[in-house]
Amino acid sequence: MTNHVHLICSAPSLPNVMRDLKKYTARFLVEAIKSNPRESRKNWLLWMFKKAAEKSASHGEYQFWQPGGHQVELNDNELMEQRLEYLHQNPVKAGFVEEPVVLQQCPGLCR
Repeated sequence: MTNHVHLICSAPSLPNVMRDLKKYTARFLVEAIKSNPRESRKNWLLWMFKKAAEKSASHGEYQFWQPGGHQVELNDNELMEQRLEYLHQNPVKAGFVEEPVVLQQCPGLCR
């Protein structure tokens, strides 16, 4: 999706995993934007990330991700199936693709 990410994962300490994932990807993506001479929106993007960071005491120079997230506990297979179907259909409904592509399935938990 262009402005958000869907992720189904399991971890003993999910908040810590999400914090680390967001920290790593933010640094990686900001550096990729900075170092890409063909990125036409570079100055605007970095300015936006910098302005967002100024509003938060917990961020460094740039804030890539919005604070928080929408975590849903998938505590049974029916709920897992429902969310997985939503995840696959989301880009179809948005008009990005005609058919969903399943890259990897989680053994034992889904389909």
